[in-house]
Amino acid sequence: MKEFVFYNPTRIVFGEGKTSEIGKYVSGQKCLLLYGSGSIKQNGIYDRVISSLKEQGVSFIEKSGIKPNPVISFVREAIDLARKEQVDCLLAVGGGSVIDTAKAVAAGFYYEGDVWDYFINKARITRALPIYVVLTLAASASEMNCGAVLTNEETKQKFNISAEALFPRTSILDPTNTYTVPRRQVANGSVDAIVHVLEGYFTGTYPHTPIQDGFVETLVKTIIATTRKIMESPTDYDARANFMWAATLALNGLTTAGIGKGGSPNHMIGHSLSALYDLDHGASLSIVLPAWLKYNQQTLARKLTHFGQVIFGQNDAAATIKAIEDYFHEIGAPIRLSEANIDRSEIQKIAENAVGLARKWGLKSYTQDVIARILELAV
Repeated sequence: MKEFVFYNPTRIVFGEGKTSEIGKYVSGQKCLLLYGSGSIKQNGIYDRVISSLKEQGVSFIEKSGIKPNPVISFVREAIDLARKEQVDCLLAVGGGSVIDTAKAVAAGFYYEGDVWDYFINKARITRALPIYVVLTLAASASEMNCGAVLTNEETKQKFNISAEALFPRTSILDPTNTYTVPRRQVANGSVDAIVHVLEGYFTGTYPHTPIQDGFVETLVKTIIATTRKIMESPTDYDARANFMWAATLALNGLTTAGIGKGGSPNHMIGHSLSALYDLDHGASLSIVLPAWLKYNQQTLARKLTHFGQVIFGQNDAAATIKAIEDYFHEIGAPIRLSEANIDRSEIQKIAENAVGLARKWGLKSYTQDVIARILELAV
């Protein structure tokens, strides 16, 4: 096992009814409450959150309208509002898009320049407002990590930030909050969580990582099994609970601790699909992953075969990739660019866009030509 430092200070409060306890964990006096399209007002989550804040004497202002692919213009507006209202903490009620937005607002609150500077490595995050979370969509694991991804609409870049100050202080994980999540978003979350763990599983450089591999394989089996149950019975509490916790564990640092240097090439390419075409994050990954695996099939043959045996009962690399594609199609996730209405003629444009993130992440082997060849396998 490669040497590592594991640090994760986020308190997780898990279980049915825990949403109503968020107020007692918020240490601030005045919160900026952030959420998406307003579905939390229809399913009762908003009322439970507000009641809890009021019971604990926490005042708040709110800003809604965060998109599934969150954008930097909203963050700038929210920073201005937070400063004007002199808030001292942020409460994100939603999924990854809302939490990532809150992290960017928290970082930008104390910064005199443009918050996008953090995303292009022009400035370093050293201070942020405290962040609290009520999770409503299991997928991103942003509720238990220190990263965030947003799109700059002007430059068409979907870039990330990461800093210790961005770990949420407390995250409420109440599986009942996900009962009304649409099937499309369940599928997106399933794909996202699976690809989160497979990035390190297939790119980690240390040769012997049985603990981490075992974590990944158990998480993938759990995600697939619970996704199928949720599709059949949306209010199956155990299925929702196990899916939610698996998605959180998929990107909280646990599965990659000790694997050596790895990378996230699928996310790198997928982010360009979302930045250019506003494609759902999960859908971008379900298109890219099989193509990336095909491109690397010979190099990854041994591990692909092992993964296929453990997860799908398959005995070779090609059959494993086909089984992954079949699962994505089963849950309604696209596996071809054409299924997302993206023409083959767009490949060079996507590859050119993705190179920027490849450079930022140090993925030097991913030239525009290499990325284009991977995308050709997704036609």
